[in-house]
Amino acid sequence: MKRRVLFLCTGNSARSQIAEGLLRHLAGDRYDALSAGTHPVGLNPGAVAAMRELGIDISAQRSKRMDEFVDQAFDYVITVCDRAKESCPRWPHTGRLLHWSFDDPAATMGSPEEQRKAFRTVREQIKAHIEGFITAP
Repeated sequence: MKRRVLFLCTGNSARSQIAEGLLRHLAGDRYDALSAGTHPVGLNPGAVAAMRELGIDISAQRSKRMDEFVDQAFDYVITVCDRAKESCPRWPHTGRLLHWSFDDPAATMGSPEEQRKAFRTVREQIKAHIEGFITAP
């Protein structure tokens, strides 16, 4: 039986979407990965592009409100930004609540190349966390 993981951030546009896509890609045979936001704003094209560079297509994922999942059981609920952690409700049907803090690449100002670099950096940070998560005992 697959373990269920819900990734939460504020907008459910980049960090949580990247985490969902990476976990599904790296260990989708063992984990059911989902994501949501406290105030969803839509899937960020920068996240889609950064994942496409790894050969992972997240373009069909959609931005969701965390309210859609509040009554569901999860083995893990993982917040990926500090604001989501602060506003995260209690998840009564959750085995473990974890927090991984990542900068918001969508908030990066600068040239298009600087913005792409921000998405790549956060993607790689999330990937390292996911790899550690799926190999931990």
